[in-house]
Amino acid sequence: MDKTLRTASTGLSSQQRYVEIIANNIANVNTTGFKKVRPEFQDLLYETLRPAGNVARSGVEPLNEVQIGSGTELVATTKIFKQGDITSTNNPLDMAINGEGFFVIRKPDGNIVYTRDGSFQLDRNGQIVTSQGYSLDPGFTIPSDAIEIQITRDGVVSILTENSTDATVLGQIELARFVNPAGLKSIGDNFYQETPASGQPFFEVPGTNNTGEIIQHHLESANVDIVEEMVNMITAQRAYELNSKSVKTADDILSTAVNLKR
Repeated sequence: MDKTLRTASTGLSSQQRYVEIIANNIANVNTTGFKKVRPEFQDLLYETLRPAGNVARSGVEPLNEVQIGSGTELVATTKIFKQGDITSTNNPLDMAINGEGFFVIRKPDGNIVYTRDGSFQLDRNGQIVTSQGYSLDPGFTIPSDAIEIQITRDGVVSILTENSTDATVLGQIELARFVNPAGLKSIGDNFYQETPASGQPFFEVPGTNNTGEIIQHHLESANVDIVEEMVNMITAQRAYELNSKSVKTADDILSTAVNLKR
């Protein structure tokens, strides 16, 4: 019965983690550019009570092994980079990526991070920055006399000023692309860091090599499906209840064994 209790405890722990992951997905349903997380479970080691028979010794077809598992554990969480819905905002500094790319952001300490959140703003110096004040890389300075900001689908940034009828090109936005984006590390604030699992970034012009196009005046919504998450929540809850019943059953059997002498 000790084995039953240990096995059931791994199920309780795993389902608890599953519920936490689902809760985080649901909590971020309105987070711009959020990508839902899928847990990955695997079974644990097996105890072999009886090995398969020996054909050479018995001359008959061997029986299957008798094995008892030890439970389950959470081994990985995978970001699902499915495209989220793209919605109009009419804000000229809002940008959505229709594809696989990431905006490149430079933090004050010089470190580079990546995001799908294209809700940019202007700071007091006219720099295009995130809501946390981190600069888009490469950086752009919008002059104070600009009356219109234009960003093409291939990332060319230009402006119109009061004294000019022709657009002035400021530069080119580049997007980062990863061989394995699911290997990126989430660090909060809608940012990701590269890891050995993600591989090094490839910096591309938007619209090339499956990097995705930039759509101005739009933002990408979270790709969380509320109905799917609610179904997952019910499944996890029922699995937790069944594991708890395994604990109770093992406890009842142990109680019966202890009371045999009475």
